[in-house]
Amino acid sequence: MFTQSIYHTIQRYRTLRTNRITSLPIVILMPHSACNCRCVMCDIWKGNNNPKQLTKANVEALLGTLKKLETREVVMSGGEALLNPNFFALCRLLKNEKIKVTLLSTGILLKKHAASLVEWVDNIIVSLDGDETVHDQIRNTPGAYRKLSEGIEHVRSGNPHFRITGRTVIHRLNFRHWPGIIKSAGELGLNQISFLPADVSSQAFNREQGWDQTRQQEILPGKEELTELNLIIQFLFQEFEPLFKSGFIAESQAKLEKIYTYYAAFYGLNPFPYKKCNAPWVSTVVEADGTVRPCFFHKALGNIHENSLSAILNSPEAINFRKNLDMSTNDTCIKCVCYLNLPPGKNLAT
Repeated sequence: MFTQSIYHTIQRYRTLRTNRITSLPIVILMPHSACNCRCVMCDIWKGNNNPKQLTKANVEALLGTLKKLETREVVMSGGEALLNPNFFALCRLLKNEKIKVTLLSTGILLKKHAASLVEWVDNIIVSLDGDETVHDQIRNTPGAYRKLSEGIEHVRSGNPHFRITGRTVIHRLNFRHWPGIIKSAGELGLNQISFLPADVSSQAFNREQGWDQTRQQEILPGKEELTELNLIIQFLFQEFEPLFKSGFIAESQAKLEKIYTYYAAFYGLNPFPYKKCNAPWVSTVVEADGTVRPCFFHKALGNIHENSLSAILNSPEAINFRKNLDMSTNDTCIKCVCYLNLPPGKNLAT
């Protein structure tokens, strides 16, 4: 195991140096394209009338590449991954290869699948938008909070120590409720809560075209609201200091302040905050229709229905993309809200 770990680390360094993928620690799969919420800051649900899904055969075909590149973790994203009727068959394939499975979920179907989740998934990250009233309003889904709460309870009844964390997109419609979100995370029994700003500029999340200014302003805090946003962030540091120290709030104070500077950048008040990211070198995204992307936000590299994942990742076009990607000048990277920086020596096999 020690020798394999050193080899894996060397391969990760080699990938960063050569731009050729020789190690792929993280893979994001989207088992189903549809979603069971209609969130105000997301357009995924608008494609529910034409759903796509990954099949067992699709994932079986990926296993050779995942084994060769020593993938440590597969993140099941979406849409809502649990809408795929073969979701747990996909998990079994991965777990049989000793690959860690993380589920990103709305939480609505956790109760229904609690026993299987405990058996086949390693941890769950749920979306949390506010207290019960705010959460249901932003999700546009009556009862979403109640179902989330019941789902967490049922999973924990199967395994009291099962790790369930929360992730909140902070935006115009919920930033004033930020203290309540933290309290709700505690009441739900989450192990941790993290925060990020809303993506309003990319074509991710089922946007055929980027949002126009009118649509952006529905989610962006207004320029006149930025002072209030900053005051709330400063209040969090005082009110919830023990939760920052304990790690219940995942971000440091400096990282939370970047949510303010991110939104302020849209009004030219400061540059977009600096992000150190190596996602295209350490991960990839495979969407429900087979589309392969270097991350959620950049253009497609290919499709697993046409080429193997290995061939797509190391095609001349993909290598050239990574070689020439300057994150300090690339507009997609500059405005990115969800980035990954995985040092070569960090071990995901936990």
